[in-house]
Amino acid sequence: MDLVLVVLGFIMGGALGALGGGGSILAVPMLVYIAGESIKAGTTASLVAVGAAALAGAVGHFFSGRVKVGKGLIFGVLGVGGSLLGSALNKLANPNLLLLLFSLFMVFVAFRMLSSTGESKRVREANALSEAPSDSIELTPSALHGQGDAESRFAPRKMLRIVIAGTVVGFLTGFFGVGGGFVIVPALVLALDFSMADAIGTSLLVIAVNSVISLSVRIGASHIDWAVVMIFSSGALVGSLLGSRAASMFQGIALKRAFVALLFLLAAYMGGDSIIKLLH
Repeated sequence: MDLVLVVLGFIMGGALGALGGGGSILAVPMLVYIAGESIKAGTTASLVAVGAAALAGAVGHFFSGRVKVGKGLIFGVLGVGGSLLGSALNKLANPNLLLLLFSLFMVFVAFRMLSSTGESKRVREANALSEAPSDSIELTPSALHGQGDAESRFAPRKMLRIVIAGTVVGFLTGFFGVGGGFVIVPALVLALDFSMADAIGTSLLVIAVNSVISLSVRIGASHIDWAVVMIFSSGALVGSLLGSRAASMFQGIALKRAFVALLFLLAAYMGGDSIIKLLH
């Protein structure tokens, strides 16, 4: 079983490191259905593995120059309120209802990731903005006055989107024990003009911050099999480091589509299982 947990953790961490979003959603079904954790313990244990894997992946991206630390930490701090609310609701939710909601969430993530594979033109436009200083929108005092007046009208709207996205990500992390990278990445690209590579790297830092916040709230409320978590996390750490390196080598569209197919299959199984249990 130990070897199985290492391999599963490696797969989860590799997907997280390479895609920057969506990969962490594998942790909960792996810990619940294969490792035998209870549903609530599984979502809590997921925070440990996801947080560790995200931090390891962020380190890999950082040394490749793809992590904007300051903005990433700010985005993570914005999720504190959402993390606290999500963690509180997790404690109150019926376990099987929680699993049903999680399966529906997986379907949403799968559709979101599937649609993102057809947004390459939009991403290229965002990348072009971030690489053209004369046209990019900078959230600095100089951009809010004088020559930046035209662009400054969009700054409050941008900041509002960042606050909302940060809160949503924090809530998802607290409630489901997932990273929320599929929200973070497009938010950083579209609202702060990050390149896709920088958004993926920075999202891992945000995921690590949110995981620590949510775990600090839940750590005493759930029984965690630390032996299982540590073995699973060790595989996730290695997978995340290798995944972050692989992210710079290929676009990963084929990988993303295969991953989406896996999410649909897992969601169907988890949703059906939770409905049967709720009816009985």
